[in-house]
Amino acid sequence: MKKRSIFFSVTIALFALTSQVFGQGYIFTDVVVNPATSVKNQASSGTCWSYGTAAFIEAELLRTGKGDHDLSEMYVARVNYSNRINDNYLRRGEGNLGEGSVAHMFTNIFRENGIIPQEAYNGINYDSKLNNHKELNKYVNALSTASVELKQKSPEYYKIVNNLLDTYLGKVPDKFTYRGKEYTPKSFAESLGLNMNDYVEITSLSHIPFYKESVIEIPDNWDFGRYYNVPLDEFMEVINYALNNGYTICWDGDVSEKGFSHKNGVAINPEITDLNNYVDTDRARFEKMSPEDKYGEILKFENIYPEVKVTQDIRQKGYESFVTTDDHLMLLTGIVKDQKGNVYYRTKNSWGTERNKFGGYLNMSESFVRAKSISVMVHKNSIPKAIKTKLGIQ
Repeated sequence: MKKRSIFFSVTIALFALTSQVFGQGYIFTDVVVNPATSVKNQASSGTCWSYGTAAFIEAELLRTGKGDHDLSEMYVARVNYSNRINDNYLRRGEGNLGEGSVAHMFTNIFRENGIIPQEAYNGINYDSKLNNHKELNKYVNALSTASVELKQKSPEYYKIVNNLLDTYLGKVPDKFTYRGKEYTPKSFAESLGLNMNDYVEITSLSHIPFYKESVIEIPDNWDFGRYYNVPLDEFMEVINYALNNGYTICWDGDVSEKGFSHKNGVAINPEITDLNNYVDTDRARFEKMSPEDKYGEILKFENIYPEVKVTQDIRQKGYESFVTTDDHLMLLTGIVKDQKGNVYYRTKNSWGTERNKFGGYLNMSESFVRAKSISVMVHKNSIPKAIKTKLGIQ
């Protein structure tokens, strides 16, 4: 279980996109709006990494004039299941058999195996309208454990694994027809005209060298993918430059803090030491409250709260104390500001459109993103030239 932090959320309400009104306090105005496809629903599956990266690639197709496409997240997840089962075997049972992965695993599969549109492969071959991988994951773990104990992967073993994935996710079509043309997964990927080598992942951690590629130690990075590492201010510069120049960003970060409230459409990182100035209650009583009771009191607020000024050291402390963890991937699509000029990042989630009043979107504050980001995936041309040069990216 994660340690409890001091991040809190605020009850808000969003009524419009151009002028977004949050409770009595927050009024957001769009600064940058970049095109994105419709909000999807990963439902009962730990496949946010596939949904978040698919949303990013779909937005890239919009940006490059390739049209509106709905890519099959479950096709990529199926290939990923096979890859992680094999990885676990070669690690003698010490691999990561959880559902989580990261953005480059999607782009690697896109490059090596191709891609399929959602209408040709929805990945649901069981009695459910939405994804539900609870039972599938049980059997994946059981089969993986058996092969390790037997110290072999026989031809029958491969048949059993494929049959399991076929049973739950459906057989992958060798060919399919999409918008009047016949494709294979690889030919369809080629037809989309995107080069997966153009996409890179960037992080900001001080225990590894800046301006070099390093493996970061998050459990979902089970294939030891390498990330470019930059100082925090430059990390934020990459985000702002990309969004301001028409690009979207695949964001990987921590959403388990109290400051993250998908239901209320906001994620903030308030400065707890300043909250007494914003409490409409007896201050002495407030100071004696437990963190949970303080949180309940904060829900009554109607102010815009001062947020933590996140430094590299504060960010690193969160990472090394396991407070900031790799929880969830989403898509940053734009920038908004509140009436005091504070910056927030408009974010497309993959929890459907019914779980909040804002169509499945939320706004994450600049302080929250500085503190709680693990990494971002961006197109290499969306990186400022000076930073790109430091990283040696061509």
